[in-house]
Amino acid sequence: MGKPMSQLATEDTMPSEDKRQTLSNSSEAELGLPPTSIRTVEADGVRVFYRSAGDTSAPVLLLLHGFPASSFMFRELIPRLADHYRVLAPDLPGFGFTEVPAKRKYAYSFDGLARTIEAFTQAFKIDRYAIYVFDYGAPTGFRLAMAHPERVTAIISQNGNAYEEGLGDAWEPIRKYWAAPTADNREVLRQNILTLEGTRWQYTHGVRDPERVPPESYTLDAALLERPGNNDIQLDLFLDYASNVKLYPSFQEYFRKSKPPLLAIWGKNDPFFIPAGAEAFRKDLPNAEVRFLDTGHFAIETHVVEIAAAMKDFLAANGAGRRRAKSVLSR
Repeated sequence: MGKPMSQLATEDTMPSEDKRQTLSNSSEAELGLPPTSIRTVEADGVRVFYRSAGDTSAPVLLLLHGFPASSFMFRELIPRLADHYRVLAPDLPGFGFTEVPAKRKYAYSFDGLARTIEAFTQAFKIDRYAIYVFDYGAPTGFRLAMAHPERVTAIISQNGNAYEEGLGDAWEPIRKYWAAPTADNREVLRQNILTLEGTRWQYTHGVRDPERVPPESYTLDAALLERPGNNDIQLDLFLDYASNVKLYPSFQEYFRKSKPPLLAIWGKNDPFFIPAGAEAFRKDLPNAEVRFLDTGHFAIETHVVEIAAAMKDFLAANGAGRRRAKSVLSR
């Protein structure tokens, strides 16, 4: 039997020589890329699992994943950015390997996710960071940005929506659930979305060559969805996603007022967040950069090289890396 998650390398339980557990060390070393560490930290009463890489004194880049993924989706992106940035990628509560104790009585909502991720940043005493948001990571990250606009140096949105025109037809079953949150409508979502086939479809729909999508990505997500109680967590979040749509005008006001540099880099064949959502950023941020990739929702699975290069160019052009972030903990 393998070790439980609570025994993975953590700052407070492992000896110093074991703290820097790394992923794919040999392949990263061969490519001359910084190693990626996997660790946990206590934040908001939650044991947050996260991946990190890069110099702890470098400017911080926070990566926020979406449904039904985890920080695993950033496995190829993190080392490509870590030569310039301190990269942190947490698993949201209810996803990946983050552990929420039963005694915490956690309320799974997007307000709750945002509070936990804010506590995660506070655990590192970070006061400045650029943010990459995808899918669920967008309403989570935009809540952070609205609450503390002075902290966010730049935003990269990869199929992370903030406009009603960006919601595609694939949302119709969930919209029906918002309008009538009955047991029957909840069961429809359970049977049609929270399955291996439903997860595989999210990864492969709109991809020119689906065989480019590694099966371990959607297979891991589907396995974690099947943990006891997790289906109901996801169904609660589907219902609460309506709160994000209600907040869209507030997100847009934040864009107009704070004018963060923003890059929208979008899989143009995404059935959930369609290209109109990327273009809409320019209504409130005329200088927003908008780029489309010929792929689907999980654009990072097929176009990680292009996304990493675009991010580096964008962040450098907008000075997001010039002021060093305060990260006094060496996690």
